[in-house]
Amino acid sequence: MKIIKVINNNVVSALDKDAKEVVIMGKGIGFQAKPGQIVEEGRVEKVFRLEDEKSAGQFAELLRKLPEEYLRVSDEVIRYAKSVIGLKLNPSIYITLTDHIGFAAERYKKGMNFDNPLLVEVKTFYPAEFQIGKYALKMVEEKLGMKLNEDEAASVALHVVNAEYDTGVRDTMNITCLIRDAVDIVREYLNIELQEESLHYARFITHLKFLGQRIFTGQMLGNDDNGFGEMISRMYPVEYACSEKIAHYIKMRYEHEITDEETAYLAVHIRRIQPDQGSDADLHQEKGEK
Repeated sequence: MKIIKVINNNVVSALDKDAKEVVIMGKGIGFQAKPGQIVEEGRVEKVFRLEDEKSAGQFAELLRKLPEEYLRVSDEVIRYAKSVIGLKLNPSIYITLTDHIGFAAERYKKGMNFDNPLLVEVKTFYPAEFQIGKYALKMVEEKLGMKLNEDEAASVALHVVNAEYDTGVRDTMNITCLIRDAVDIVREYLNIELQEESLHYARFITHLKFLGQRIFTGQMLGNDDNGFGEMISRMYPVEYACSEKIAHYIKMRYEHEITDEETAYLAVHIRRIQPDQGSDADLHQEKGEK
């Protein structure tokens, strides 16, 4: 690989064999190095491949401004997310998470605490991602000597969600609020206590996550349901009415309309999360999980 820019003694930008810009980490790899020099493979510790040249350039510029230790913490957290939790993440996470760690570190040094208003929601709806956030706090304390509060774990988790579902920060926060409010609507409309430890509840939350993703990325399901929605409205009139209430909330709050098919699938999930209703026919399996 040929060096393009030297970022610091241990990090350089380079071109790989396909002439794609990458960021390389290795002990002393940038010391007295110059653009045009070839990097010996044996000295390469880590290669960061971003989505495109612009992202690679942004990453390199970020690393010019931040201590190398922040990148190492970020890389360790991402490795944990991929290998231990098994998540597939957009490479942009290297930029956003490293930048966030730097931002959190600066606030810590200034004695500024950050309250995340979605802490409870993140812990409830994204338990795996929150676990990654807690691991990040552990790494920051071990590697950087900074003890960050639990709210920062939630913030890290949201960055992970962004990379996992390929959404922006604002959309991820909107999706999280949508999930919270939809659950509240179901709980109030049906006047029931939801069994949050149940498999059907977990599937309901997953459905809401992907519904939110489809809403904010403009990839809604089509409206050609071949009578599926009408059938569901007859079979489960109460649940369908509850689903329509959620659809109305989405239209009023986010100015997005969901299709009849989306409304029908939501009604099926609402039916299944109710006590003693989980044995109903898996209609969503017949039509394909949504």
